[in-house]
Amino acid sequence: MSDTPLEIDASEAKRLLWEAHPGEMLLLDCRTPEEHATARIAGSLLLPMQELPERIGELESWRTRPIIVHCHHGVRSLRVTHWLRERGFAAVSSMCGGIDAWSKAVDPSVPRY
Repeated sequence: MSDTPLEIDASEAKRLLWEAHPGEMLLLDCRTPEEHATARIAGSLLLPMQELPERIGELESWRTRPIIVHCHHGVRSLRVTHWLRERGFAAVSSMCGGIDAWSKAVDPSVPRY
């Protein structure tokens, strides 16, 4: 069993992504292309939740590496986190509160919608 937490908050995601492990973690955006066009976190990979089953191979190199999944408020990202863990991606966490929490706690320049 992984000791990776199921959920982390936006401040912890920022710390892990850019302070503790820069370049060693994937920030996966599971929102729609339209949402991504409205607001995005620099460096994230857009892979919409509905496309994940067909595109899971794109994540293969991350199977044993840390992934933080985000969406708008944290509901879809939690579903994607569970789905990926069920398929052997053990080091996956959902960013609770999603990009909305990121905008409030980390980077207010990211538009809220």
